Amino acid sequence: MTMHAKRRSDLLASLRTLDASRRGREAGARGQSPAETIAQSAGPRRADFAAHPDYKPIAMKLRAAEAFGVASPYFRKNSGGTGVKAAYGGGAQVTFASYDYLGLNGHPEVAAAAKAAIDGYGISATASRVAGGERPYHAALEQDLAAAYGVEAAVVMVSGHATNVTTIGTLLGPKDLIICDALIHNSIAEGARLSGATRLSMPHNDLAWLEDMLSQVRGRHRHVLIAVEGLYSMDGDTPDLARLIEIKHRHDAWLMVDEAHALGVLGETGRGIAEAQGVDPREVDVWMGTLSKTLGACGGYICGSEPLIEFLKSAAPGFVFSVGIPAPVAAAAQAALAVMQREPARVAKLAQNGRYMLDAARRAGIDTGLSEGHAVLPMMTGDSLRAVRLSNTLLERGVNAMPIIFPAVPERQARLRFFLTSEHEIDQIDHAVTETRAILETL
Repeated sequence: MTMHAKRRSDLLASLRTLDASRRGREAGARGQSPAETIAQSAGPRRADFAAHPDYKPIAMKLRAAEAFGVASPYFRKNSGGTGVKAAYGGGAQVTFASYDYLGLNGHPEVAAAAKAAIDGYGISATASRVAGGERPYHAALEQDLAAAYGVEAAVVMVSGHATNVTTIGTLLGPKDLIICDALIHNSIAEGARLSGATRLSMPHNDLAWLEDMLSQVRGRHRHVLIAVEGLYSMDGDTPDLARLIEIKHRHDAWLMVDEAHALGVLGETGRGIAEAQGVDPREVDVWMGTLSKTLGACGGYICGSEPLIEFLKSAAPGFVFSVGIPAPVAAAAQAALAVMQREPARVAKLAQNGRYMLDAARRAGIDTGLSEGHAVLPMMTGDSLRAVRLSNTLLERGVNAMPIIFPAVPERQARLRFFLTSEHEIDQIDHAVTETRAILETL
């Protein structure tokens, strides 16, 4: 028996033992034998979601971690407040798991704007914007977002994930085609799936493949949407936006760019990939982003032409049938956007931190995958168990970074993902890289 087969056999035996032990404990707690429990299960009972086929892989992972004695790195409780300092389990750590790219969450001006909006309008919008939940902050934020992107209009919604789902579902249907980059975010993939459109997955950033595929299939579909990210949230790299625009014009397609991790990160003033690559933002049909990262709030937005925004405000279920974002959230996001544009030094510091950590990791011999040294930096482990163990050991040494494991990424591409902010200091970055390399050598 090979070492791999023996390891698998031992794991399965451990899982069976854990399962039997769990059933025995549950039966004992009810004063029943396991046989009595099984006999009773044949009668009327409540839904047993433990038997749901899609739950079983989740249960398997949890039991596998238990069998290996590996604590889950997820849902860590942070009692350390905002900023790069965190407190997990009573200890003090520096966190690299925050999207607060420019340190604006809790900024005095941002907090003051939220408090003033609470005093004026309360917490909730209390209704959909169509039905009476419209507040002055909504239009003001949308105007500022459109101006920041250099386009005609914008609409904000209560959820970033739902923004992608409802926008794609509104714009496209069964007669259409959606081509998504293979590393696209789940929200776009789900929106494409639910739209009923034909779906194709483009090998990551392979624009030659895209050109060839569109040459073959464009004529079969009414509308075609190409969906990419401005900054890929798993790998930290970017697409060639100018070439994408050339391709979409040549094949009469629409281009959608998800800027969730690009706003505040790319470009000299943080206006995203169009600014960073010197491209006219009006050439992109649909700009999407979130308020929950650089802007320190919550929700999503779409920017583009006036007809696009009017269409979504009238027809997108995720907007029409959802409550408007709360006034304090809108006010906070608007204030954060103003600070971002007024203080480009924050963007410059973030860019400096990103380049420094990338260089330091590479000098240490750490595989950083496709990262270009922006705010997202993977450190590859090639194995999910190694990624989890690395994350847990790092936490003990004062560094919080989250593992990304199968099925979120292929097993051989498991990694720790570090998010940089403008608030990280060089000594914190050095400590994180040094400890990561030291732990990797022991795994």
